[in-house]
Amino acid sequence: MSLILAGAMLISASAQTVGTNGKIKLLIVEGVSNHDWHHRLALVKEILTRDGSFDVDVSVTPQTADDPAWQTWRPDFSKFDVVLSGYNNLGSKARWPKVVQQAFSNFVTNGGGFYCYHEANNSFAEWPEYNRMIGLGWRNKNFGQAIVVTTNETLQFIPAGEGANTGHGARVDVTVHQFGEHPIHRGLPRSWMAADIEIYHFARGPAEQLTVLAYAKEPQSQLQFPIEWTVQYGKGRVFVSTYGHVWADQADPKGMKCAAFQTLIPRALKWLAGRAPGDSCPPDFPAPDKISLRP
Repeated sequence: MSLILAGAMLISASAQTVGTNGKIKLLIVEGVSNHDWHHRLALVKEILTRDGSFDVDVSVTPQTADDPAWQTWRPDFSKFDVVLSGYNNLGSKARWPKVVQQAFSNFVTNGGGFYCYHEANNSFAEWPEYNRMIGLGWRNKNFGQAIVVTTNETLQFIPAGEGANTGHGARVDVTVHQFGEHPIHRGLPRSWMAADIEIYHFARGPAEQLTVLAYAKEPQSQLQFPIEWTVQYGKGRVFVSTYGHVWADQADPKGMKCAAFQTLIPRALKWLAGRAPGDSCPPDFPAPDKISLRP
């Protein structure tokens, strides 16, 4: 299927849910994570409010697996163009009910967009369709293949069982490089320095219908790993990245102030909704060797 035809299908699908004000209808799902999702939620909403292109609703899940509120937690994904989730059940935390999993899979399959936010790619290793949606996740080395970007910018697929489990070192300011051409990056420089980012090494999964958008060198191994990627899942689009870390001890998280992140999150959400993400480069966008932070 051509990119033009695929884009037209997604624009048609998203037009069914766009509000009368023309804004993109976004649902944010939070509630369980090993990160400070309360703080992160407030910051994400602030960034998107500044952009002005989104009507944002929030659905907060029950907190524990034995909470009876799971029986009634039934978000209507079909009312939205895009779902952004930071939900992370890594470590045997609560799973979504099967009926919600199926509804979410149907939503993306039928043309909905999914922004898999930072630690959400740690989640749901037990859910096969989620693994297909995100392509690569925080998994052990026997789970699936990993991707390394070689020095001549080809993709090397590391088979299951080879390499290491998924992990990351300390957060770093690191130069991120575009891989190929993608509408989310249109008009931006070929490389920029992202602030306070985690480089996941050996993220694992089925990696089906996956497109690498950007990569960075992991300091310890000196290997280059994907930082941003997309997955085509049925008629729907998925965007995955490790931008936007917010830990419990970060009163003023630098990664959330990064001008690259604040540029890319609305662009990715617009692209997921079948909208033009924009093609102008903000004057404060970071250089390849220097971060840029916003208030």
